[in-house]
Amino acid sequence: MAHSGSKVVIFAAIAGNLAIAITKFVAAAITGSSAMLSEGIHSVVDTGNGLLLLFGIRQSQKPANEEHPFGRGQELYFWTLIVAIMIFAIGGGISFYEGVMHVLHPSEIQSVMISYVVLGFSILFEGISWTVALIEFRKLKGDMGYLEAVRASKDPTTFAVFFEDSAALLGLLVALIGISLGHALHEPRFDGAASIVIGLILAGVATLLAYETKSLLIGEAAAPQTEADVRAIIESDETVACFVKARTMHMGPSQVLLNMDLQFQPHLTAQEVADSIDRIEKKIREKHPEIVYIYLEAKTMKPAKKADCRDEPRKGS
Repeated sequence: MAHSGSKVVIFAAIAGNLAIAITKFVAAAITGSSAMLSEGIHSVVDTGNGLLLLFGIRQSQKPANEEHPFGRGQELYFWTLIVAIMIFAIGGGISFYEGVMHVLHPSEIQSVMISYVVLGFSILFEGISWTVALIEFRKLKGDMGYLEAVRASKDPTTFAVFFEDSAALLGLLVALIGISLGHALHEPRFDGAASIVIGLILAGVATLLAYETKSLLIGEAAAPQTEADVRAIIESDETVACFVKARTMHMGPSQVLLNMDLQFQPHLTAQEVADSIDRIEKKIREKHPEIVYIYLEAKTMKPAKKADCRDEPRKGS
């Protein structure tokens, strides 16, 4: 399973978030800014999330064994779900709580220029990380729209980091606006309100990430084009009288399970059916190497059971 592009994006995000988090916490301690503290928490959560995604990638690449006969590819989906929970509970929850407390008990921001400098550098570094994630995501999405690509993707790392970095950039802009308004209008509640908005942004991103990951975790079918290719390969084989149905499920980003029901021509011997199955499986794997598990239920076509076939048998059957 290849995750080289995803790992580059994740490493870039971890390095940027760790450096930014330290800077934000120092600035929050000096200025007393609620929004700055929320942004520091956000960066710490993002750093931890990057480490969890790397751990998930490593776990998902472990080979199959007796305990996990289909491998552990779906473990990546589990850890991505944990990332979504962390963003929602820790990042969003603490930011929202901190914002509410600051609105109820406002305090003037000290040394506001430090906040501006830190936010400026944070936006710069976060922008670099976001650009790296965007470039990688655009490579993978091709001609699809962004939401369409997220729904079609079977590798959550391709959009998880992009979501996080997008939320981080938006949160920094909100923090900058809140601190600026609070300083210009001498109303520190704007700083607290900015922290609340940051919490809501993180909660929204976490909800979207959890929704998409949930669908992957419970099992998604392969892309329609993949199923169409499988059908074309089967129907092009002269020994197949009837293609009944095929079921697919992603066992990981690059691991697909394929289950097929076929009916073969009535004149075939058992050895000819076996040879046909081997030939079909080889062609399928050549076309789609991600289909690593193929289970085929083969029956010989009988005149009395032609109606059982979903499609009309081909001529000559």
